[in-house]
Amino acid sequence: MERVKINLSENFAFAAQLTIRITDLNYGGHVGNDVFLSLIQEARQQFLLHHGYAELQFEGYGLIMNDTAVEYKKELNYGDNLKIHVAATGFEKYGFDLLYKLEIVKADTTVLAGKAKTGMLCYDYSNKKLMPVPEEAKEKLGGGVK
Repeated sequence: MERVKINLSENFAFAAQLTIRITDLNYGGHVGNDVFLSLIQEARQQFLLHHGYAELQFEGYGLIMNDTAVEYKKELNYGDNLKIHVAATGFEKYGFDLLYKLEIVKADTTVLAGKAKTGMLCYDYSNKKLMPVPEEAKEKLGGGVK
């Protein structure tokens, strides 16, 4: 069976801090795939806000997700403190990728919990069409990965 492999840069200029809540757990007693995607959505929103944007306020347009890939490495459990690193890369005419590295932060170490990638497209929601990624946004976001 072919597996998803996400190659991450070692240079992340932004990280969000989150803690796993009891309501984040599924019937297996750990974070499920739906909450994992919610965690990276929260980190994405914090990343965008850090750069003066939001998912629906992106240089006059919005962002829409085109694809997602996730590599699960370790279970996330109640009370785990997460550091979710986010970086933008792979800029093309209409979109770019956001890379995520999720780590469980413990007193003396960090443990890789997962990796993810989301393909983001610049989108005009009013006219329902793709728009080129603005140069200003490339400059602001593109400094995160070397």
